[in-house]
Amino acid sequence: MDISKKTACITSLIVVFVLAIGLNALGAEFSVGSGNDDWWTKYPDQSPGKGVNVNHPAWVLDALESKPVLIYVHKSCDYCKPQTEAIDKIADEFAGKIALYEIGAEGSDARAEEALQAYDPNGGVMFVPLTAIVTLAPNSEGKVEPVWHSTEEVTGEGWIKNYVENAIGYFSENSASWNK
Repeated sequence: MDISKKTACITSLIVVFVLAIGLNALGAEFSVGSGNDDWWTKYPDQSPGKGVNVNHPAWVLDALESKPVLIYVHKSCDYCKPQTEAIDKIADEFAGKIALYEIGAEGSDARAEEALQAYDPNGGVMFVPLTAIVTLAPNSEGKVEPVWHSTEEVTGEGWIKNYVENAIGYFSENSASWNK
């Protein structure tokens, strides 16, 4: 292989590598559906409540009128600590762009129970830490409605940031079309 073909081959590999890094840096784009990584309109396929509508708390719907919502319900325990730190790291970056509700599960805040009942991805097990993100997107019929994604796992900063960025994008595209 002559030098020009080698150079062209190496250049092509570098371009593919740079594009892959660039797309990864932009964050993930999640679709509306019922899969593990999707934004959900109803309880997802892996939930015991599969296909049942979510009863969004009124305080979430009220906040959703102006921005996406990030709900974090947790205890002051060692298991929750890494997720708490991850939430704290992104809180300043997204201040003003999301409504953040950090709710202690040990107290008497009724919002903790409401969030756990509404957004528990496992259909009522209600473990913490619960991290839920709610935004607006078209459903399968094209009607804009609240969509959500949640987990009870310690996911880390990258997971949270990807969903929050995606939530902000969906909200920007769809909030004007939402009829609460």
